[in-house]
Amino acid sequence: MNNKTSFWLVKQEPSKYSWETFLKDGGTYWDGVRNYQARNNLQLMTKGDRVFFYHSVTGKEIVGIAEVTREAYPDPTTDDSRWVVIDLKPIKSLVHPVSLEEIKIHKDLQENALVRQSRLSVMPITKKESQVILKLGKTSI
Repeated sequence: MNNKTSFWLVKQEPSKYSWETFLKDGGTYWDGVRNYQARNNLQLMTKGDRVFFYHSVTGKEIVGIAEVTREAYPDPTTDDSRWVVIDLKPIKSLVHPVSLEEIKIHKDLQENALVRQSRLSVMPITKKESQVILKLGKTSI
């Protein structure tokens, strides 16, 4: 990982596509994003960026770390050219999943997009926030 690596967070309902399934698959394209701000965030991701995988609805916790392996390209699940996907591969599971409650009460994470824009499915994470999340998750990369 270099100093230019950005950090992101993607949300997924584990009943639709879980971290465990992602690990088993070994990678996937991230599709189904139909929000312009989330789409714009996908377009900003670059190969090598790190991505926190968050289980939404059930669990509400960051469970793993992925890496962008291919930058934005047209979403193959739609004919609408406005939407894009990226390719991700799993890097590792967090030793300790970081819950939404832990994020909300940590003083260095209260301005995090997960707290401020809870409905956004793809969001940036600052370097400082990523370090806090990794520490809470007892995980290094």
